[in-house]
Amino acid sequence: MPPHRLYYLHNFVRALDWLRTRYADVLGAPEQDFFARFAQLPEPAQALLVRLVMRRGPWFRAGKLAYEEIGDIDTAAAPLLALGWLDATAPMTLAELFAVHTHREVATLFAATCTHQATAKSQTKAALLQALQPHHTTAQPYRQWHPASTEAVWRVAQEVTALCTRLRLMFFGNLHQSWSEFVLADLGLFQYEVVPFDAQSRAFQCRADVDHYLALHALRQALDEGAEHAPLLAAAVQATSPNPWLERRRAKLLMRLGQACEKAADWPLAEQAYAHSQHPGARHRRIRVHERMARHADALALALQAQAAPESDEESQRLARMLPRLQRAAGVQADAVARPKKPARQAVAQQATQTLTLPHPGATTSVEWALRQHWHTDEAPVFYTENALINSLFGLLCWPAMFAPLPGAFFHPFQSAPADLNAPDFVERRTALFAECLQTLEDGRYRALIRERFATKQGRQSPHVFWGVLSEPLLELALHCIPAAHLRLFFDRFLQAPVAHRSGLPDLVRFWPTRPAEQRYELIEVKGPGDKLQDNQIRWLQYCYTHGLPASVCHVRWLDAPGMEPLMDAAAV
Repeated sequence: MPPHRLYYLHNFVRALDWLRTRYADVLGAPEQDFFARFAQLPEPAQALLVRLVMRRGPWFRAGKLAYEEIGDIDTAAAPLLALGWLDATAPMTLAELFAVHTHREVATLFAATCTHQATAKSQTKAALLQALQPHHTTAQPYRQWHPASTEAVWRVAQEVTALCTRLRLMFFGNLHQSWSEFVLADLGLFQYEVVPFDAQSRAFQCRADVDHYLALHALRQALDEGAEHAPLLAAAVQATSPNPWLERRRAKLLMRLGQACEKAADWPLAEQAYAHSQHPGARHRRIRVHERMARHADALALALQAQAAPESDEESQRLARMLPRLQRAAGVQADAVARPKKPARQAVAQQATQTLTLPHPGATTSVEWALRQHWHTDEAPVFYTENALINSLFGLLCWPAMFAPLPGAFFHPFQSAPADLNAPDFVERRTALFAECLQTLEDGRYRALIRERFATKQGRQSPHVFWGVLSEPLLELALHCIPAAHLRLFFDRFLQAPVAHRSGLPDLVRFWPTRPAEQRYELIEVKGPGDKLQDNQIRWLQYCYTHGLPASVCHVRWLDAPGMEPLMDAAAV
């Protein structure tokens, strides 16, 4: 069914009603005033404002706005101009003027400024802007830029843009989702799990939390736009919050600041950023910065501290590589401190690898698909699933735990995952729920439950289920050939780090379903000439080898490849 002609306006009003109900204690006078004034506007004016707020602006040419359901644009704009929500006299920069005009239009407008008209038209729009900017540094109303124009040009008032951004943040709990989520759901393009939650289930518990989020967002935008790092770092260090969720966002901002400082070779500032960040990986980066600064003793001390209590498998893997080098640089005897273990490297080097030489399939076929086509038979079918299969089985079996209506997890109808998925206590808060799901692997109910959820949850957004890859034949082969004990091992690792461990699984899965004695499977990581195993792939392979899960690495060479590129030696991984 096609959407209502004013679907976007109806969705916006729905969101305002939602916010008025759930955020009565957080909404201030500016929001309440906006609600009241918006409700009094004629419908065409409401629709025009929502259209402009949803579009990229902030300047709009009336002649470029054509909406059949709104009608005459000037008539619709009149009440908005009267309220000051649209402004035709606000100062406009030269760059903003260029943004609302075509190359031909600005070339004609500034033809008299150039030596001759052909010069302006022969330059690119960007080059013309660059040439004119030194001579037009002052912002001025559009009418002063283009006195001969009869077309209205409006800017959405900054306070209206900021207020609508604030409302969108309060509704979604983030700024990467937009009002278009409503229509995508209405059209069935996106489907979301229906999670019951009460009026207290919301992203922000007080007005200060919203202010804090927006302040962090502004710092991130300033970083992306190339602002000076030192003032940004000072502001980020001071922007602490008692809200754990906002503190995680601040830690991520500090991590990005540290990376930006590293890129600029500002090692002291990078070290400060990492020192204040609790984001995963920040400690490892700080060790690397100590090395860059030749503070070898500090680097070794921090590495040993990390080795004693690593934050993740990834950090352990990195430390295993770093510690010998750090010990040498610090002048410490290798046996003076505990030698780091290298289980991942040893396991991958010692376990199953094979080499195949195949005809080159052409530029449009990947090495994974070439091997899949070479091996696939009716008796031993092969699927190119990468992370999709094992993740999807986990997501379907543990669906009730993933979408449990816990406080702080769900607060609007368009969430594809719980808001606390990245939180350190995500699994801990759901221990009993996950245990109940995994218990079905012990009593045999898991197959029926996974099949039922595959049918009833079809297409609903989930952080672990890959609907585009998971077909019914693939699902049935997996349930037939992968033992419950193996699924339990895979799922246990997901629960160690539900986000970090979603990636790195082998590319192909091969099944042997037909003979009872061979109801088995194998995961295969595929590597073409010159391709190396990534760290997360090594960690998954190590886990598989350690726990007896069938996994291998297949190196593919091309029969007709010039020079026959040398294979990567597995022992050098």
